Amino acid sequence: MARGERPIGVFDSGVGGLSVLRHVRAMLPGEDLLYVADSAHAPYGDKSVQFIEARALAIAEFLVARDAKALVVACNTATAVAIAALRQRFDLPIVGMEPAVKPAAEATRSGVIGVLATSGTLDSGKFAELVRRFGSQARVIVQPCPGLVEQVEQGDLAGPFTRRLLEGFIAPLLEAGADTLVLGCTHFPFLEPLLRELVGKEVAIIETGAAVARQLVRRLGEADFSSDTTPAGGHESSLERRFLFARPQGTERFFSSGAPGQLEALLPRLWGSAAAVGSLGR
Repeated sequence: MARGERPIGVFDSGVGGLSVLRHVRAMLPGEDLLYVADSAHAPYGDKSVQFIEARALAIAEFLVARDAKALVVACNTATAVAIAALRQRFDLPIVGMEPAVKPAAEATRSGVIGVLATSGTLDSGKFAELVRRFGSQARVIVQPCPGLVEQVEQGDLAGPFTRRLLEGFIAPLLEAGADTLVLGCTHFPFLEPLLRELVGKEVAIIETGAAVARQLVRRLGEADFSSDTTPAGGHESSLERRFLFARPQGTERFFSSGAPGQLEALLPRLWGSAAAVGSLGR
């Protein structure tokens, strides 16, 4: 298979990475995509560092064995824990996630931002470094959100229990004066409609899926892994523009370490269309 025709691999602890996949698809309409949901082990936020790193390496091996030309670690916790090991193991473009502390610090008017994330992300050295670098620009209040990932995994995006959980998590942030909220878990963008209802129009909500997709475009261009039908005339204004002319429509293939039927049931709602799901195995 030619370099440009090889697929892009994307994975998360569960279905949350679909929020990133939709940005990748929008920006790279001609690329073939492989998505792995490690739903049998979701959430990663309460797992050990050793366990998360082992899962990330195993899933990356699965995707590379299917000729993935690049990997997107669509999980903040897995990025914080395992991306260094992944980059050491695999010689291909690897793009990860990080909570949008920097843009939030630049956007806040009150000088207070709140970060909603899993404990695994908030306790990581990578997140501590983010706060060290940009915390001088704004007061950063962190809020662990146990239970929210599980609600999204179940497809409960606005039910009474999900609403009560989210209300409890955002209350101290709003009381402290936060006018900007960072969604530091890829599951949480699926809760944005409910979150917007709860916080109103004046509070900014920031997620990083689009920024990750842009970084993926840059890395693919640098590695010359563009789709073969992408024009290579060199006259486009940016690498991102080149990919807009890729082959008409790429494909998506989905895999899960959990029950495939569970992900199949959620895809129409979270992805926007139905698809078959293959088994990753545990």
